[in-house]
Amino acid sequence: MSQLDDVDHMIISILVKDARTPYTEIAKKVGLSEAGVRKRIDRLLRIGVIKRFTAEVDYTARVKAITLIATEPSTDTSEVSRKVKEINGVERVYEVTGVYDVVAVISSPNMAEVNKCIDELRRIKGVKSTNTMIILKEW
Repeated sequence: MSQLDDVDHMIISILVKDARTPYTEIAKKVGLSEAGVRKRIDRLLRIGVIKRFTAEVDYTARVKAITLIATEPSTDTSEVSRKVKEINGVERVYEVTGVYDVVAVISSPNMAEVNKCIDELRRIKGVKSTNTMIILKEW
């Protein structure tokens, strides 16, 4: 992977805060031309530093939860993660270190759907146990 410089990091920081920031505005903040910013973002996309641009939706009427998943020692954690990601209602999946192996962020219209999602998680072959926390407030 190519070396990233301070300008690349500044551009990334701006895009993380608001992926819709116009290139002209980014250019003013980092001291480049609009074309220079466009070329850098294209390169960051090409080398895989920027994976995608996405919309963050405010689902204030939705129930969100974090489920910690422990897998059986003989289980391929990546396979469990792939199956978790396929479950309707799972927004994000992370493989982590510690007592738990996988973390799933769940978002559903109501508690019954969250519970259904957790039940599906528990049925995945290789899942040893789960621990779910309901998100009360997001900052």
